[in-house]
Amino acid sequence: MKITNLRHWLVHPGTGKNLCFVKVETDEGIHGWGECYTQSDRDRQVTAHLDALTRYVIGRDPLRIKDFTTKMFDDFAARRLAMDYTSAVSGIEQALWDIAGKVAGLPVATLLGGAVHESLRVYANGWSGGKGGVELADRARAMVERGFDAIKFDPVPGPWRTFIDRETERRTVENVYAVREAVGDDVDILVEMHRRLAPMHAARIAHAIVDAQPFWYEEPVLAENLDALAETRDAIRLPVVTGEALYTKFEFRAVFEKRAADIINPDVCNVGGILELKEIGAMAEPYFVAVSPHNYNSTTVGLAATAHAGAVMPNFILTEYFVNFEPLAEAIAVAPWRPDRSRITLPDAPGLGIELDESRLAAYPYQPFPARSI
Repeated sequence: MKITNLRHWLVHPGTGKNLCFVKVETDEGIHGWGECYTQSDRDRQVTAHLDALTRYVIGRDPLRIKDFTTKMFDDFAARRLAMDYTSAVSGIEQALWDIAGKVAGLPVATLLGGAVHESLRVYANGWSGGKGGVELADRARAMVERGFDAIKFDPVPGPWRTFIDRETERRTVENVYAVREAVGDDVDILVEMHRRLAPMHAARIAHAIVDAQPFWYEEPVLAENLDALAETRDAIRLPVVTGEALYTKFEFRAVFEKRAADIINPDVCNVGGILELKEIGAMAEPYFVAVSPHNYNSTTVGLAATAHAGAVMPNFILTEYFVNFEPLAEAIAVAPWRPDRSRITLPDAPGLGIELDESRLAAYPYQPFPARSI
């Protein structure tokens, strides 16, 4: 079997960002789907990498997945990592696993060693809209009414800045307590900081919100400065998360060695793919670090790839589910996945267990974002 074609689509769901889907086709008529991570102003950079990678992919045996990722790192990337590159590779790699599962007639999770978890807990994101106060509380309550028992939000008002004033700190703390009061004690609230803060602000806010009992405190400082992250973790009484901006196992090694986080959140659509995510999870396990995959991707292919990788990890705890991308999934997926009481069930279909309708992708074309001045 040989790969004959690689195609990609940038699809706009009407909110958030353009999403990137990949389809790998073979000479035996078997195809696979993958999804690449994107950001709102970094999407065509990813498809440029896909176009450049195509000549490395055509003619390759799709079942030699580890060989593909290794050779791309060595020969295409010249051993230099970047989000745009690892996102492109991740999408192709997922599609190869989809093909492998279809060839074997087995779910991807079975090929990876078999599921430890038959269903996986998800938390809701994409619901807050950057709002605060009463509106934030109302939106949080609506997620609980939908059946989610874990929700994530960024409580910090204003633009992402390293140094903030006391008023911003005060409003941040108020937003956390507003959500806790709205949802009650039985719902896990996950607090997101987006890597923005200097350690002094991160620690001060953490101390102020501890009585709200957040499930975690995500990326309070830049992951590139793991010493600062470790110092922040040691100074507070909340579980610390990092990892969505780290790529491949090489960048996660120091997280474990420095004891910089309690939980990691690598993203299957940018970390290097399904096998890379599984291997990072295995690295985390002997350090007693839990895995909660980041998943700022669609609730179709990206979610499926996350689920298969997460299902085989004993240290998996929950993953991300973006409710604002649900309408797109309903439109483009042949059989959309839907959470039930904050859980998704791993499918038993061969491959990833998700198929997209190509004819429907064209109805959601790429949209550029408005010009911005900073």
